[in-house]
Amino acid sequence: MKKYKLRKFTAFPLQMVLIVPFVLQIFGAVSLVGYLSFKNGRKEVQELVNKLMDRTNDLVEQHLNSYLAIPHKINQINADAIAMGLLDVRDRKTLGKHFWKLMQVYDLTYIGIGLTTGEGAGAARYDGKTVTIDDWGAKLPNNAKNYATDDQGNRTRVNSTYDYNNFHESWYTEPIKAGKPIWSRIYIWNNDQESYITASTGRPIYDAQNRLLGMVGSDIHLLKLSEFLRRLDVSRSGQVFIMERNGMLIANSSTEQPFTIVNQKIQRLQATDSPDPAVKEIAKQIQQRVHGLESITAPQKLQLKLRGERHFVYVTPWRDQYGLDWLVVVSLPEKAFMANINANKQTTISLCLGALGIATIIGYFTSIWITRPILRIKLASQAIASGKLDQTVDHSNIQELNILAQSFNYMAGQLNELFTTIEASNVELEDRVEERTIELKTTLNELQRTQAQVIQSEKMSSLGQLVAGVAHEINNPVNFIHGNITHLHEYTQDLLRMIHLYQERHPEDDPEIQALAEEIDLEFLTDDLQKMLSSMKMGTDRIRSIVLSLRNFSRMDEAEFKAVNIHEGIESTLLILQHRLKNQPELPAIEVIRDYGNLPLVECYPGQLNQVFMNILVNAIDALDEVNLKHTDEEKKANPSQITICTSANDHQWVEIAIADNGTGIPEPLKNRIFDPFFTTKPIGKGTGMGMAISYQIITEKHGGKLECFSKLGTGTELIIQIPIKQNGH
Repeated sequence: MKKYKLRKFTAFPLQMVLIVPFVLQIFGAVSLVGYLSFKNGRKEVQELVNKLMDRTNDLVEQHLNSYLAIPHKINQINADAIAMGLLDVRDRKTLGKHFWKLMQVYDLTYIGIGLTTGEGAGAARYDGKTVTIDDWGAKLPNNAKNYATDDQGNRTRVNSTYDYNNFHESWYTEPIKAGKPIWSRIYIWNNDQESYITASTGRPIYDAQNRLLGMVGSDIHLLKLSEFLRRLDVSRSGQVFIMERNGMLIANSSTEQPFTIVNQKIQRLQATDSPDPAVKEIAKQIQQRVHGLESITAPQKLQLKLRGERHFVYVTPWRDQYGLDWLVVVSLPEKAFMANINANKQTTISLCLGALGIATIIGYFTSIWITRPILRIKLASQAIASGKLDQTVDHSNIQELNILAQSFNYMAGQLNELFTTIEASNVELEDRVEERTIELKTTLNELQRTQAQVIQSEKMSSLGQLVAGVAHEINNPVNFIHGNITHLHEYTQDLLRMIHLYQERHPEDDPEIQALAEEIDLEFLTDDLQKMLSSMKMGTDRIRSIVLSLRNFSRMDEAEFKAVNIHEGIESTLLILQHRLKNQPELPAIEVIRDYGNLPLVECYPGQLNQVFMNILVNAIDALDEVNLKHTDEEKKANPSQITICTSANDHQWVEIAIADNGTGIPEPLKNRIFDPFFTTKPIGKGTGMGMAISYQIITEKHGGKLECFSKLGTGTELIIQIPIKQNGH
């Protein structure tokens, strides 16, 4: 018997091998989890801060766009009314009352008009609440008066008399000089009643001969911007403020006002001089970081240190078309988000140390429990190696080691049986591999089919989201226009009744008025204006019906079974495909013939059923377009493209929808394969071959219905859908 010499090498005790890796694994795993948790927490904080700052910036920008657009809209309304002759610039009494009424609707500080003649009128809230009327002539002194009014805007008494000259006021001279609508400047009003900061707008006005009459203007209260900023969620822990490019503070979200009071008068502040230390320090660091506020042309995200703490700062330029150029600054302290993360870090460290101690103790006792039976097996193996084959190993309380001991005891007798078992296992394994291969092929085919269906469903879902979003965005402005047409019609009727009354009372008094009436063709204008209002109402009604159809098609909230009107789904799908049904340069229009029966509400998945209608109608349109591309103009006229949709109810249990086209039809060998996955007759890149397969699955499996195809070459194709009116179990 040949003896082999054992090579000596460095070895470690089994007990140490068990304890050390076990402890290191526990320590490493807990440490890694703690580190990753802390790191991911900081990353999530960064992402959360960015999202919160983006959302806050969007809210501020939307508010600025809407709030600061009001005075320009008022100026546009007044300028249009003067241009159309609805307001007489020489009738200052009527102008003042008109401005008074506008002040009741809009939260402005002043609305007025200044004329090239030096005259003017306006309405103001000098005390911030009560609306009074200003009226001034051209001749100084004491040419201007302020009137108190009743609740109808009628003048009741003179509050004060003062001197006023249009040509010395920048709110008048700057728009006249610019020759277009602009923001004049930011004013500070200091009076006995109230002090406030306001921004002034102006717009030149012209007569019918395009001669300058003067200007109309409106002022808006800027301190209300600070009230809006304080209501933002981010203002509880951070800061939001707005400043001009020269650094002057406009509004801020802090409790400190964006101005100072000197000798009981408001004075504006630079942002770097703000009484709020956070606003002051942020503004200083921004100017140092960007080397001048004028250089900021795009949104910038900064990280600044304030009193040793890191702050996330977002600086965004905001501009409008009338000359405003401001900076919106949003700041959030990191500590507002890191408190929980730091607490979790301490908890993680404590848990790590505790787990390490427990793991060490458990590992020690576990190693003793495991190594004792192994040590007995080792001694028995050494005895067998020395020639003592009559060795047995006692049973162990550990199941695996007990099995090892039994295997060791019967090792010699089990070798032959083991080889036989291995050979049999190989045969069985080959059989199982073959069966598994067949199962995998079947599963792969099913997976491909499911994947294609998911892709198609996602496409339809995205289309539904897009359609729903477009419908929602169109719906708001259309409802606004539609709702205001009624009021516009009433105001127009009131103005026309006033003009008619004036004509009855003063038929021949003023030759200029008569000349103007003839020039603008007052009678035609009166008649045509009412027709225009009717046309506008008819147009908004049409748009609202289109929006309703788009929202009906999208059905974003109908993922469950629901009883719906099938005709609405068909019509919504036709509306989406309207661009393909219309006349095009190379393709004639496709006529849709509807033969709808009286259908009850049908329980179904509305979105999936719309997907089936979409697939069938798109295939029909593609077939007709393919025919028309091959036909001459005479052939197109002789055989116009048509799609016929018929619906009916059978036995009050089923509904049937038949969609047919008059294309070339499908050959008999291909007709039997149109519901097979990945089968398509379209060119590569134009179709996936899954549309009809998915439609068949939706109708048969999802709704327990039938989908059949009838086609004959030269006569067209018809697909018939049959689904039960009520689904079992729903």
